[in-house]
Amino acid sequence: MRIHVVQHAEFEGPGLIAEWADARNHELSCAFALTEQFPEPGTVDLLVILGGPMGASDDASYPWLVAEKRFIAETIAAGRPVLGICLGSQILAEVLGGSVRHNRVPEIGWFEVSLSPEAADEPVLAGWPRTFTVGQWHGDTFQVPERVRVVASSDACDNQLFVFGHRTVGMQFHLEWDEAALAALISTCADDLSADGAYVMDARRMRQEAPVQIAACRLLLFSLLDALQAVGPRYVAEARL
Repeated sequence: MRIHVVQHAEFEGPGLIAEWADARNHELSCAFALTEQFPEPGTVDLLVILGGPMGASDDASYPWLVAEKRFIAETIAAGRPVLGICLGSQILAEVLGGSVRHNRVPEIGWFEVSLSPEAADEPVLAGWPRTFTVGQWHGDTFQVPERVRVVASSDACDNQLFVFGHRTVGMQFHLEWDEAALAALISTCADDLSADGAYVMDARRMRQEAPVQIAACRLLLFSLLDALQAVGPRYVAEARL
Protein backbone atom coordinates (compact mmCIF):
# COMPACT_ATOMS: atom_id res chain seq x y z
CA MET A 1 0.00 0.00 0.00
CA ARG A 2 1.28 3.46 -0.90
CA ILE A 3 0.56 6.32 1.51
CA HIS A 4 1.29 9.84 0.31
CA VAL A 5 1.52 12.67 2.85
CA VAL A 6 1.13 16.33 1.90
CA GLN A 7 3.08 18.50 4.33
CA HIS A 8 2.72 22.27 4.84
CA ALA A 9 5.43 23.03 7.39
CA GLU A 10 8.77 21.51 8.36
CA PHE A 11 7.66 21.20 12.00
CA GLU A 12 4.41 19.35 11.20
CA GLY A 13 5.33 15.92 9.88
CA PRO A 14 3.57 12.56 9.74
CA GLY A 15 4.55 11.53 13.29
CA LEU A 16 2.65 8.40 14.30
CA ILE A 17 1.34 7.95 10.76
CA ALA A 18 4.87 6.98 9.74
CA GLU A 19 4.97 4.54 12.65
CA TRP A 20 1.71 2.96 11.46
CA ALA A 21 2.98 2.68 7.89
CA ASP A 22 6.18 1.02 9.06
CA ALA A 23 4.29 -1.39 11.31
CA ARG A 24 2.03 -2.43 8.40
CA ASN A 25 4.93 -2.60 5.89
CA HIS A 26 3.43 0.15 3.74
CA GLU A 27 5.32 2.58 1.53
CA LEU A 28 5.15 6.19 2.71
CA SER A 29 6.16 9.27 0.75
CA CYS A 30 6.06 12.92 1.86
CA ALA A 31 6.13 16.11 -0.19
CA PHE A 32 5.63 19.78 0.62
CA ALA A 33 2.52 21.29 -0.97
CA LEU A 34 4.40 24.41 -2.02
CA THR A 35 6.45 22.37 -4.53
CA GLU A 36 3.21 21.47 -6.37
CA GLN A 37 4.74 18.07 -7.08
CA PHE A 38 1.98 15.53 -6.56
CA PRO A 39 1.76 11.88 -7.66
CA GLU A 40 -0.90 10.67 -10.04
CA PRO A 41 -4.09 10.22 -7.94
CA GLY A 42 -4.55 6.66 -9.16
CA THR A 43 -1.15 5.65 -7.77
CA VAL A 44 -2.03 6.68 -4.20
CA ASP A 45 -3.74 4.16 -1.91
CA LEU A 46 -4.17 6.63 0.97
CA LEU A 47 -3.69 10.41 0.91
CA VAL A 48 -2.99 12.28 4.15
CA ILE A 49 -3.09 16.09 4.32
CA LEU A 50 -1.30 17.50 7.37
CA GLY A 51 -1.61 20.73 9.36
CA GLY A 52 0.19 24.02 9.01
CA PRO A 53 0.16 27.65 10.16
CA MET A 54 -1.45 29.16 7.05
CA GLY A 55 -5.16 29.56 6.36
CA ALA A 56 -7.00 27.13 4.11
CA SER A 57 -8.54 30.01 2.14
CA ASP A 58 -5.32 32.00 1.69
CA ASP A 59 -4.94 31.15 -2.00
CA ALA A 60 -3.72 34.68 -2.79
CA SER A 61 -0.89 34.48 -0.25
CA TYR A 62 -0.15 30.80 -0.92
CA PRO A 63 -0.96 30.19 -4.60
CA TRP A 64 0.20 26.57 -4.35
CA LEU A 65 -3.03 25.90 -2.44
CA VAL A 66 -4.85 25.98 -5.78
CA ALA A 67 -2.83 23.07 -7.16
CA GLU A 68 -3.11 21.20 -3.86
CA LYS A 69 -6.89 21.51 -3.79
CA ARG A 70 -7.10 20.32 -7.38
CA PHE A 71 -4.97 17.27 -6.54
CA ILE A 72 -7.13 16.46 -3.51
CA ALA A 73 -10.31 16.70 -5.59
CA GLU A 74 -8.83 14.39 -8.22
CA THR A 75 -7.79 11.89 -5.55
CA ILE A 76 -11.28 11.80 -4.05
CA ALA A 77 -12.80 11.43 -7.52
CA ALA A 78 -10.46 8.48 -8.12
CA GLY A 79 -12.07 6.74 -5.13
CA ARG A 80 -8.94 6.83 -2.96
CA PRO A 81 -9.16 7.20 0.83
CA VAL A 82 -8.26 10.71 2.04
CA LEU A 83 -7.53 11.91 5.57
CA GLY A 84 -7.21 15.61 6.38
CA ILE A 85 -5.79 16.74 9.72
CA CYS A 86 -6.25 20.25 11.21
CA LEU A 87 -5.39 22.60 8.30
CA GLY A 88 -5.74 19.50 6.13
CA SER A 89 -9.33 19.05 7.28
CA GLN A 90 -10.10 22.69 6.49
CA ILE A 91 -8.61 22.41 3.00
CA LEU A 92 -10.56 19.19 2.51
CA ALA A 93 -13.77 20.92 3.64
CA GLU A 94 -13.27 23.61 0.99
CA VAL A 95 -12.63 21.00 -1.70
CA LEU A 96 -15.94 19.36 -0.78
CA GLY A 97 -17.82 22.64 -1.16
CA GLY A 98 -17.61 23.92 2.41
CA SER A 99 -15.93 26.95 3.95
CA VAL A 100 -13.46 27.94 6.65
CA ARG A 101 -13.78 30.69 9.25
CA HIS A 102 -12.30 31.70 12.58
CA ASN A 103 -13.47 29.56 15.47
CA ARG A 104 -15.07 31.47 18.34
CA VAL A 105 -12.02 30.73 20.51
CA PRO A 106 -8.56 29.22 19.94
CA GLU A 107 -8.25 25.60 21.06
CA ILE A 108 -4.73 24.46 21.96
CA GLY A 109 -3.88 21.55 24.25
CA TRP A 110 -5.35 18.20 25.23
CA PHE A 111 -9.15 18.41 25.17
CA GLU A 112 -12.09 16.04 25.06
CA VAL A 113 -14.05 15.40 21.87
CA SER A 114 -17.46 13.69 21.73
CA LEU A 115 -18.91 11.64 18.89
CA SER A 116 -22.49 12.25 17.79
CA PRO A 117 -24.97 9.33 17.77
CA GLU A 118 -24.67 9.31 13.95
CA ALA A 119 -20.99 8.35 14.24
CA ALA A 120 -22.11 4.79 15.02
CA ASP A 121 -23.08 4.46 11.34
CA GLU A 122 -19.57 5.27 10.10
CA PRO A 123 -17.50 2.12 9.38
CA VAL A 124 -14.20 3.99 9.67
CA LEU A 125 -15.02 4.91 13.28
CA ALA A 126 -16.02 1.43 14.40
CA GLY A 127 -14.88 0.75 17.94
CA TRP A 128 -14.19 4.38 18.83
CA PRO A 129 -15.36 5.45 22.31
CA ARG A 130 -18.14 7.99 22.74
CA THR A 131 -15.68 10.55 24.17
CA PHE A 132 -11.90 10.73 23.97
CA THR A 133 -9.07 13.22 24.49
CA VAL A 134 -7.05 14.52 21.55
CA GLY A 135 -4.42 17.10 20.68
CA GLN A 136 -5.73 20.47 19.50
CA TRP A 137 -3.88 23.43 17.95
CA HIS A 138 -6.16 25.63 15.85
CA GLY A 139 -7.87 29.00 15.61
CA ASP A 140 -10.04 28.26 12.55
CA THR A 141 -12.84 25.82 11.95
CA PHE A 142 -14.61 24.33 8.93
CA GLN A 143 -18.21 24.40 7.75
CA VAL A 144 -19.31 21.59 5.42
CA PRO A 145 -22.30 21.09 3.09
CA GLU A 146 -25.17 18.79 4.05
CA ARG A 147 -23.85 15.82 2.08
CA VAL A 148 -20.78 15.78 4.36
CA ARG A 149 -21.49 14.34 7.79
CA VAL A 150 -20.10 16.11 10.90
CA VAL A 151 -19.91 13.46 13.60
CA ALA A 152 -17.90 14.97 16.48
CA SER A 153 -17.64 18.18 18.50
CA SER A 154 -15.89 19.66 21.53
CA ASP A 155 -16.87 22.34 24.03
CA ALA A 156 -14.73 24.87 22.16
CA CYS A 157 -15.48 23.85 18.57
CA ASP A 158 -18.71 22.46 17.12
CA ASN A 159 -17.13 20.82 14.07
CA GLN A 160 -14.33 18.40 14.93
CA LEU A 161 -14.69 15.45 12.57
CA PHE A 162 -16.46 14.86 9.27
CA VAL A 163 -16.90 11.92 6.92
CA PHE A 164 -17.75 11.94 3.22
CA GLY A 165 -18.46 8.84 1.18
CA HIS A 166 -17.00 6.50 3.84
CA ARG A 167 -13.48 7.01 2.45
CA THR A 168 -12.85 10.70 3.11
CA VAL A 169 -12.29 11.91 6.68
CA GLY A 170 -11.45 15.35 8.06
CA MET A 171 -10.23 15.75 11.65
CA GLN A 172 -9.82 19.19 13.19
CA PHE A 173 -7.77 17.56 15.95
CA HIS A 174 -4.45 15.72 16.01
CA LEU A 175 -3.99 11.99 16.61
CA GLU A 176 -0.63 11.82 14.82
CA TRP A 177 1.50 13.71 17.35
CA ASP A 178 4.41 11.90 18.91
CA GLU A 179 6.51 13.62 21.58
CA ALA A 180 8.96 14.99 19.01
CA ALA A 181 6.12 16.48 16.96
CA LEU A 182 4.60 18.12 20.03
CA ALA A 183 7.96 19.53 21.09
CA ALA A 184 8.48 21.01 17.62
CA LEU A 185 5.07 22.70 17.69
CA ILE A 186 5.61 24.13 21.16
CA SER A 187 9.03 25.45 20.16
CA THR A 188 8.02 26.91 16.80
CA CYS A 189 4.55 28.23 17.65
CA ALA A 190 5.15 29.34 21.25
CA ASP A 191 3.40 32.67 20.61
CA ASP A 192 0.11 30.82 20.15
CA LEU A 193 0.28 29.70 23.76
CA SER A 194 0.16 33.28 25.00
CA ALA A 195 -3.42 33.69 23.77
CA ASP A 196 -6.02 34.24 26.47
CA GLY A 197 -8.79 31.73 26.82
CA ALA A 198 -10.11 28.75 28.70
CA TYR A 199 -9.07 26.42 25.90
CA VAL A 200 -5.38 27.33 25.64
CA MET A 201 -3.24 24.98 27.72
CA ASP A 202 0.23 25.99 28.86
CA ALA A 203 3.28 24.20 27.45
CA ARG A 204 4.28 22.63 30.76
CA ARG A 205 0.92 20.91 31.18
CA MET A 206 0.88 19.79 27.55
CA ARG A 207 4.26 18.12 28.02
CA GLN A 208 3.21 16.54 31.32
CA GLU A 209 0.11 14.96 29.82
CA ALA A 210 1.78 13.95 26.56
CA PRO A 211 2.86 10.37 27.39
CA VAL A 212 -0.62 9.24 28.42
CA GLN A 213 -2.51 11.18 25.76
CA ILE A 214 -0.20 10.21 22.89
CA ALA A 215 -0.57 6.53 23.77
CA ALA A 216 -4.37 6.83 23.69
CA CYS A 217 -4.35 8.82 20.43
CA ARG A 218 -2.07 6.24 18.85
CA LEU A 219 -4.74 3.56 19.33
CA LEU A 220 -7.42 5.71 17.72
CA LEU A 221 -5.16 6.69 14.83
CA PHE A 222 -4.14 3.11 14.07
CA SER A 223 -7.80 2.04 14.21
CA LEU A 224 -8.80 4.78 11.77
CA LEU A 225 -5.95 4.12 9.34
CA ASP A 226 -6.64 0.38 9.41
CA ALA A 227 -10.30 1.12 8.64
CA LEU A 228 -9.44 3.44 5.75
CA GLN A 229 -7.19 0.73 4.36
CA ALA A 230 -9.94 -1.86 4.67
CA VAL A 231 -12.91 0.08 3.25
CA GLY A 232 -14.12 -1.90 0.24
CA PRO A 233 -14.64 -0.80 -3.39
CA ARG A 234 -18.40 -0.76 -2.89
CA TYR A 235 -17.97 2.77 -1.52
CA VAL A 236 -16.02 4.18 -4.46
CA ALA A 237 -19.10 5.45 -6.26
CA GLU A 238 -20.19 7.38 -3.16
CA ALA A 239 -16.91 9.32 -3.07
CA ARG A 240 -17.59 11.41 -6.16
CA LEU A 241 -17.54 15.17 -5.80
